[in-house]
Amino acid sequence: MSTHVVVMGVAGCGKSTVSEAIRDNLDFVMAEGDDFHPQANIDKMSAGIPLTDEDRWPWLRVINTWMVAREALDQNTVVSSSALKHVYRDLLRENVDVFFVHLVGSQDLILERMEARKDHFMPPSLLASQFDTLENLGEDENGVVISVEDPIEVVVEKAIEAVKQYQASKA
Repeated sequence: MSTHVVVMGVAGCGKSTVSEAIRDNLDFVMAEGDDFHPQANIDKMSAGIPLTDEDRWPWLRVINTWMVAREALDQNTVVSSSALKHVYRDLLRENVDVFFVHLVGSQDLILERMEARKDHFMPPSLLASQFDTLENLGEDENGVVISVEDPIEVVVEKAIEAVKQYQASKA
């Protein structure tokens, strides 16, 4: 059975960086969740308009379909996706076992990071709506919570170790 990891959290928390590290260190196939958004979603977010559940369902279904297809190929995957609500994560887990790496940090720290990054369609003005939507991992969800208050090297190390431990627990 393959391992499928979703690195989740609000915009600007480091999902792509951690996903890339898991890919590079554990030889997983990686997908950038943002790449699955339809243009209408990107246009909406670029204009500073938060996505609705109706906007997110097709996007989440495509991510799930991608993971299920990789499972059929016996490939381990890592995907960056906000996965903010429990019901969104339920959809991501349909027909595939998912381990969530939830990156958490203060709104102030993440806002500071978002304001420093360039060439991303998600404006810092939408961060508050992401925190308002965010639901913590439930007891029925496989996953780990990692603070992004630590240096990125420490965050990456903790995420890789958590995925390794999860894989070992399935063996």
